[in-house]
Amino acid sequence: MQSVTLTINGKPVTAEVEGRTLLVKLLRETLGMTGTHVGCDTTQCGACTVLFNGDAVKSCTILAVQADGGDVTTIEGVATGEELHPVQEAFRTHHGLQCGFCTPGMVMRAIDLLAKNPRPTEEEIRHEMEGNLCRCTGYHNIVAAVQAASGQTPIGH
Repeated sequence: MQSVTLTINGKPVTAEVEGRTLLVKLLRETLGMTGTHVGCDTTQCGACTVLFNGDAVKSCTILAVQADGGDVTTIEGVATGEELHPVQEAFRTHHGLQCGFCTPGMVMRAIDLLAKNPRPTEEEIRHEMEGNLCRCTGYHNIVAAVQAASGQTPIGH
């Protein structure tokens, strides 16, 4: 077992982990932060996306020991009290979800996209979001939600 210390959603956290423990497992199983979902365990779906040191990453690709000393933001850390993050609000308003399983990862990826490109084109949104899969929607409303969160008029509205 190894001790790891991270800042998660602005708070320092120390935990004992095995060397093979994935960051997503630390978040979900050790720390009870179940908003980060496990959809595939093969880095394909993006349901486990979190921000790590400011970048969107699939937390099933990082060992907890590799994250030691890092800064992690999960879906639980983006709202301010009862007030949704603007991307969360846009997903709600523009129905950028159906079953909701992929939504936390989509929201985290969109937050990263908009931090780096505040006014992306529809093509840029589709390209940047393609590593996050949704089995329910045709992605139209997800793109519209990201456009709305960027202050643009969503496609089809």
